[in-house]
Amino acid sequence: MASLGFVGLGLMGGRIVKRLLAAGHQVSGYNRTRAKAESLIEAGMQWKTTPREVTQAADITFSMVTDTAALLSIAEGPDGVLAGLSAGKIYVDMSTVSPRLLRELAGRVAATGAQMLEAPVSGSVPAVEAGTLIIYVGGDEGTLEKVRPIFETLSQKIIHVGTNGQAIATKIAINLNLPAQLVALFEGLLLAERSGVPRA
Repeated sequence: MASLGFVGLGLMGGRIVKRLLAAGHQVSGYNRTRAKAESLIEAGMQWKTTPREVTQAADITFSMVTDTAALLSIAEGPDGVLAGLSAGKIYVDMSTVSPRLLRELAGRVAATGAQMLEAPVSGSVPAVEAGTLIIYVGGDEGTLEKVRPIFETLSQKIIHVGTNGQAIATKIAINLNLPAQLVALFEGLLLAERSGVPRA
């Protein structure tokens, strides 16, 4: 079984790690604030003091952070994710950031000899806990197959969209479409009500 790493142990990331630990995976983790990781450490996660230590220890490292600035802060520098990558390792980012940033980051990961997938998700905390996230994957299909057993701990629906940058673009497009659908639904219901259509 591949050793795993996780950088970013917030609301979603922490629960993902909890589920991975419960499934029997060995997980190393890092978070800017250690206090948020204490329950995971008690559950068996190995604490690391930098993102670099995580990627050095793990065969496959995941990250999930809030925005572009946070992703760059964990990826770059002498203690960043990139500094700990080497040939044969896999890096999977699950953050919702720009497609361009992920394409650029994938190029930098490739320069280390490692491979990168992006894997943004649809679903929130209840979906993590139930293992019903929808995962959109961008990157090499062969690399996805190596990571698929781990994704299956979290999801019943794993969609390979294409190359790096395309999975996050798909998620953003879906997110933009949802409000429009809700507005159309409410307008349709209002029209029906004003036309005298009974509610039941």
